[in-house]
Amino acid sequence: MTEHRFTLWRQDDNGIRARVADYPSRQAAEQARQHYEALGHKQIYWVEDNGEAGAQ
Repeated sequence: MTEHRFTLWRQDDNGIRARVADYPSRQAAEQARQHYEALGHKQIYWVEDNGEAGAQ
């Protein structure tokens, strides 16, 4: 079974984008996004669907 992966990204107030972490489900990634947003920093967080892990 191929695992579906979702990446949590952030962009800071200087426009610098960075990968935060990969998650096996959208739900887990969205929960992490909500956690980071609740910290009250100026960063913007979003989740991207990477498709199936290991796909060429």
